[in-house]
Amino acid sequence: MEALTNFIAAINGVVWGVPMLVMILGVGLFLMLGLRFMPILKLPQGFKLLWNGRTSSSEGDITPFNALMTSLSATIGTGNIAGVATAIALGGPGALFWMWCTALVGMATKYSEAVCAVTYREKDEHGNYVGGPMYYIKNGLSKKWAWLGTLFAIFGAIAGFGIGNGVQANSVADALDSNFGVSPVITGLVMMVLVGLVLIGGIKRISEVAGKLVPLMALFYIVAGLGVMIAHISDIPAAFALIIESAFSPVAAQGGFAGAAVWAAIRFGVARGVFSNEAGLGSAPIAHAAAKTKNPVKQGLVAMLGTFIDTIIVCSITGFAIILSGEWMSGETGASLTSSAFGSTFSFGNVIVAIALAIFAFTTILGWSFYCEKCVQFLFGAKAIKPFRIVWVLAVPVGAMSSLNFIWLLADTMNAMMAIPNLIALVLLSPVVFKLTRDYFSGKDVTIKETTD
Repeated sequence: MEALTNFIAAINGVVWGVPMLVMILGVGLFLMLGLRFMPILKLPQGFKLLWNGRTSSSEGDITPFNALMTSLSATIGTGNIAGVATAIALGGPGALFWMWCTALVGMATKYSEAVCAVTYREKDEHGNYVGGPMYYIKNGLSKKWAWLGTLFAIFGAIAGFGIGNGVQANSVADALDSNFGVSPVITGLVMMVLVGLVLIGGIKRISEVAGKLVPLMALFYIVAGLGVMIAHISDIPAAFALIIESAFSPVAAQGGFAGAAVWAAIRFGVARGVFSNEAGLGSAPIAHAAAKTKNPVKQGLVAMLGTFIDTIIVCSITGFAIILSGEWMSGETGASLTSSAFGSTFSFGNVIVAIALAIFAFTTILGWSFYCEKCVQFLFGAKAIKPFRIVWVLAVPVGAMSSLNFIWLLADTMNAMMAIPNLIALVLLSPVVFKLTRDYFSGKDVTIKETTD
């Protein structure tokens, strides 16, 4: 096991090095400039479309609203609670600034992913819509790039068991064990049953559960986080200044904080930002491809809200709570650091974090089950869906009782491996995205016809 851990750690050091960070931020910036900052300028229109998209009579499997909620169910998870805390614990307060930067350019990335997903989606043999990077590579690029789609599907199938299953199950088990004394074995088995019950209904059941749970839990967590911020409202300007200063200057060791260089703030801010909002990974467009819409631009406008909500709102709430409370200097890390930050303001703060983490992680397991399933389906056909669901459900208790450090390392590594083929495809398909966007905002019809596999 030690040899495997060291091997993956070596790969992690390469794939999360300077080239990857430049690639993620660079592609996002390239798309943002090509779109002339449209994702930022059209945020209000995106929220309007989201509200109107709660019901839809167009072709597709789920409503545009539920497509975003399914996407958010997979993104609002441990990254928002434990991931932000880890970034600040290792990179200092400046890591939050780099998470913001990743999110702002990531909005353009997420928008482009969804536009491509709807444009190049297919219907499988059961009449369900399938899409995502493997399909927009297959249908949007020439045959010489087909191997890239297969590569993404392989990485996605493996990554799902890390980022979408093991990490989440382990985080729930740890939170319930440390706060309520619930055995990880019991937690794992209960979650296994609950996940199995939802997965039986496929994407429609997943989206219905996500459409109800995600908004409620996100609102609950945001309100609690705002409570922490209000309790320290006079310190907010100083905290904001500290975030900006730490993003460009080394942070000295103080309290239990070991100190951090600027590179650490950038590295952990970008890595945890991507882990949280998944912009560039190519996961979210798999859900958006199933949306009831024929207009790829409209779905793209809805999709980009996922990055904004996840990082600019939810991750910022966590980050400010940790910094304002002063707990970032305690030496704690992960979910326990966030729990300490909330607990320093409210006597029941640890309970708030534990409940939020458990439900966020549970919905992430559901959302990622769909992503991973579609990658497996792309590789092996629809016949592989049922066996996959069985393996996915059985993996939940295994993750709940496994080593957290190894699972985090594996998930972090697979994130980067997924991003590489997806980012290459987005650059190659960017002319299509730019043209569809220009046509839509100039009043032209950009609805697309469906392709049958």
